[in-house]
Amino acid sequence: MNTIIRCITSDGSIMASAIDSTDLVYAAQKIHGLTPVATAALGRLLTAASMMGNMLKKEEASLTLKVDGGGPLGVAMAVADSHGNCKGYVTNPKVEVPNHPNGKLNVAGAVGTSGLLYVMRDLGEGEPYIGQIPLVSGEIAEDITSYYALSEQLPTVCALGVLTDKQDGQLLLSGGLLIQLLPAADDSAITQLEQNISGLEPVTTMLAKGMRMEEICRRALQGFDVEVLDQSTVAYTCNCSRERVVNAIRLLSEEEILSLADEKTGVAEATCHFCDQVFRISKEELVQIAREKQKNIN
Repeated sequence: MNTIIRCITSDGSIMASAIDSTDLVYAAQKIHGLTPVATAALGRLLTAASMMGNMLKKEEASLTLKVDGGGPLGVAMAVADSHGNCKGYVTNPKVEVPNHPNGKLNVAGAVGTSGLLYVMRDLGEGEPYIGQIPLVSGEIAEDITSYYALSEQLPTVCALGVLTDKQDGQLLLSGGLLIQLLPAADDSAITQLEQNISGLEPVTTMLAKGMRMEEICRRALQGFDVEVLDQSTVAYTCNCSRERVVNAIRLLSEEEILSLADEKTGVAEATCHFCDQVFRISKEELVQIAREKQKNIN
């Protein structure tokens, strides 16, 4: 079961979130049939989206991360709700690129480095906020850090880790850590945090040691009094439904609706990008939808 936690130092100088996203990313790998490098890329994006979405704390809010780096992976997208539950996809889940010389997965080689990171926050209260920055490295964590620095002027440390089995490519561990300096942070707090970060182990290493999310946050915030704000479980979830598909079809013109049915099968099919569920709409139902649309126009 995936766990996400948010903590704050007692002096109000630093906020930290940590997540074990292993089950969540494993679900994405299975749903989309991701290669190891695609698992690492989408896994990092899902992990970041979950932590960032969990910060919104408005019931109807959502956060979307989109990376389009020009690499063979294509577009990578992750969408999270305010609880940290999320979903995502990549254009090319079967992408293969050579590993780095040290054997590590070459996420930047799959993602590309010449594109943009898009961040959209929708609080359910009108127009969403949309920000974008040029990619720094295509490794995701550095790009998230850069986004906060450039778009929100918020000093941030983002660490994301996805570990796959070298033999069969199956996901083993996935997690993340997001630390942000708040306005109350003074020079001594910044110095202490910098020292902590410099000696911090990779997130997947800490997970492999069996460390809980609170322990990881306290390790990152060593030397500070730490208060836990909240802790919850998160999952890979998709809210697609047949009703949503039908409502989308209703937005089309009468001619477009009638043209959706396959000539051989007489059925229109729609596949969800996020969960790969297939919805089938019969020709008879399409005709009915078109008639209702015409009736409403008249």
